[in-house]
Amino acid sequence: MYASGTDSVPETSGVAGTVAIPTRFVWPYGGRRVFLSGSFTRWSEHVPMSPMEGCPTVFQAICSLTPGYHQYKFFVDGEWRYDENQPFVIGNYGTVNTVLLTSEPEPNPAILCLETPGSRSNMDVDNENFYRVVTLSDGTLQEAVPRFSETDLEVSRHRISAFLSTHEAFGLLPESGKIITLDVDVPVKQAFHILYEQGIPMAPLWDFCKGQVVSVLTPLDFILILRELGKHGSNLTEEELETHTISAWKEVKLLLNQHVDGHGRGPRRLAHAGPFDSLKDVALKILQIKVSSIPIIQHGSFPELLHLASLSGILKCICRHFRHSSSSLPILQQPICSIPLGTWVPRIGESNGRPLAMLRPNASLNSALSLLVQAQVSSIPIVDENDSLLDIYSRSDITALAKDRAYAQIHLDEMSIHQALQLGQDASSPYSFFNGQRCQMCLRSDPLHKVMERLANPGVRRLVIVEAGSKRVEGIISLSDVFRFLLG
Repeated sequence: MYASGTDSVPETSGVAGTVAIPTRFVWPYGGRRVFLSGSFTRWSEHVPMSPMEGCPTVFQAICSLTPGYHQYKFFVDGEWRYDENQPFVIGNYGTVNTVLLTSEPEPNPAILCLETPGSRSNMDVDNENFYRVVTLSDGTLQEAVPRFSETDLEVSRHRISAFLSTHEAFGLLPESGKIITLDVDVPVKQAFHILYEQGIPMAPLWDFCKGQVVSVLTPLDFILILRELGKHGSNLTEEELETHTISAWKEVKLLLNQHVDGHGRGPRRLAHAGPFDSLKDVALKILQIKVSSIPIIQHGSFPELLHLASLSGILKCICRHFRHSSSSLPILQQPICSIPLGTWVPRIGESNGRPLAMLRPNASLNSALSLLVQAQVSSIPIVDENDSLLDIYSRSDITALAKDRAYAQIHLDEMSIHQALQLGQDASSPYSFFNGQRCQMCLRSDPLHKVMERLANPGVRRLVIVEAGSKRVEGIISLSDVFRFLLG
């Protein structure tokens, strides 16, 4: 809940002459039709709540409340509900949630409830957690910053580490599925067309002569190729791209890397894991080499590629294992704004060692590709002049340029990000979408467990933290951010 904004329902009951405070109510647990009712509507009016764009399970409504003590409840799909993760009491209308709004600050404001739940929830949609008491002083919201116990953090990390250490990568293998593998002698142009058509962001590379997987082709390869094509004196031409094999490109890439760092190191060995490696070892290896996934290979007389292990798959195992015992991981109940997780837009007067990269839709595609490479990030939020989220440009979006040889007909400095994204609007590649949405968002008050559950879905690699309503970008959380935090 948050007192702000001007878009509200008609002013509710209160003392004449008292200034009403626009107050936001949120139901974050889904439903088809959700209404709000309370003492401020005399329990006779049902205020309709609207799903938040980008967060279809989060419903919100704004009511103008006078300072004082209020009770409220939610009517979800024909059933009265209350949020057990917020202050509540048992009264004439059953169990109801409560809120106290005051016009003057209190030195130690008290929460008016009989029970204080042990967990917190995705309630606030505008900067702070719904769990805390709201007070208003000279038009400024005064709220305490939530804290977490170091003991809770260590207990949670220990239990997650123990689970990952005692479970093998073999558990990641699906009952059925396919892995698209490319031969190293396939032309580069054809390879990226396959990635685009198959809707996959990457593919293992098979060397027929060696009889094994030797590398992985990723969107970063295509980005580096396009940037190299745009340079004067490039070692690669568009004509060569039509005939050059993947193995030939890898040799060019090696030469480019040696030119950049000045070292004559040979090609990096393929990072992979075995089916009996622990999930913790697999996760740490992915974090160490900064990739999205690594092959699971069964070694023997003939190496067998079993699976592509990703942090998303490992996170899904964690969520599934602790689904019915989340209380054993107290840190998962904390709102993400209270823990050192992700990259945040610094507030005025604050410093941030890792600034959040954002771009306008009219920025050049070349600037986006340069930022993806130099900042070593996998995606960039695209925002308007108010920093409200419009879209997101990810490394994997680059494969859309493989369609109809679009890469050969454009100049990176002349094409805007908006135009580049338009090329992929009719794309059949599903890996950048989840539930029909490109941009997956969350709120700063969402509990860690809810963020983890969303990131565990296939195709979701990061969540953009936004302010509800305005969709102003406040930060971004990636899969690697979550694992670095959980594994310490």
